[in-house]
Amino acid sequence: MVDTRVMENDNHTISVDAKHIFALIESALSADYTTLRKIGNQIAKKLVEVGREDDARALRGMLRRKGVPLQTSGYSESLPRDQGSRLPLIETLDWPSTPSFLNSKSNEALTLFLEDARNIGLLKEKGVSARLGLLLYGPPGTGKTHLAGQIAAQLNRQLYVARLDSLISSRLGETSKNIRGIFEYMPRNDAILFLDEMDAIAKLRDDRHELGELKRVVNTVLQGLDSLTDDVLVIGATNHSHLLDPAIWRRFPYKLELGPPDFNVRAEMWAFFLQTDELADDPRQQVLAQVSEGLSGAEIELIAYAARRREVLDGSFPDTSSLLLAIDAVRGGGTVSIAPGPITAEKKREVVRILIEHGIHSGAEIGRALGVSRQMGHKYLKEYGDG
Repeated sequence: MVDTRVMENDNHTISVDAKHIFALIESALSADYTTLRKIGNQIAKKLVEVGREDDARALRGMLRRKGVPLQTSGYSESLPRDQGSRLPLIETLDWPSTPSFLNSKSNEALTLFLEDARNIGLLKEKGVSARLGLLLYGPPGTGKTHLAGQIAAQLNRQLYVARLDSLISSRLGETSKNIRGIFEYMPRNDAILFLDEMDAIAKLRDDRHELGELKRVVNTVLQGLDSLTDDVLVIGATNHSHLLDPAIWRRFPYKLELGPPDFNVRAEMWAFFLQTDELADDPRQQVLAQVSEGLSGAEIELIAYAARRREVLDGSFPDTSSLLLAIDAVRGGGTVSIAPGPITAEKKREVVRILIEHGIHSGAEIGRALGVSRQMGHKYLKEYGDG
């Protein structure tokens, strides 16, 4: 074997087999992104072993970023595929450009998981089990997929998504084989496996209404999770945690429940997504946070972007009343819509109703929300009370 040594000093030397360098160059010349990233990740692991974590992180980031031109030029990675449909069983997911918004309790749990994930090598070296898995659960729209992308970004890893609800729709006899293919593929990549919609197949094994094949599928998922090496991170997600088999729960030492954002998180989200100086440190932002209680983060984002579209197209930012009406419409299952221009007197009375229902009884606050004087806010409050 011929070694080519990459050296910083005697304590930070790694040996790379010459055949790997030849394969690295050949894969680059032939635009073989899969092989290129596989060998690059092997070198990154060696860098970690000799304490060069910053270099390893930079290399992994380069492997991810430089793969984009290959993909846009028509190259697609050799992902595992369903034999019948030939469709990929997993897909790559880009890192999100916006942050995740979590309450303090969830943020603490996430910080602990990230700390362990960043120190997998040290944990293994000290003989401590580094088998890491994070289960995200909660209703739709609470940001599970977005958070998985954020975790991948913070750990500088590629994110592979397996949507288990689509796997189960293939021929039942092929489902277990497809799942095995996903788990066999992962150890070759320094990445994160995101198992979305886990409740689709990881159901309670004692459910009498399920077919025997589906019960075997649960066992396949369990075996797949157990077969992964410690350096493979798995994030699972479900909207229906009560359907998950208890054995699935035990495979994920970290569990994070994502619910509707609390008051402080809602205020942060309005400030971030609206991106307007008009609401910075403004009491109206607090009103929006209070009235949007119960909305998901995704719904707040939709309303905020609708407001910003109006700002671009109409040349002025919608007033707070329009935002409050949009919040009320979304809560009632309506369309996210913000009408241009000032609202009518009838709509103003509707805004007063919304504010009162959410515990706002001050004429001054109502006046600010409606963009009128304190006296006019008291007048609207009195009219609504009398009506």
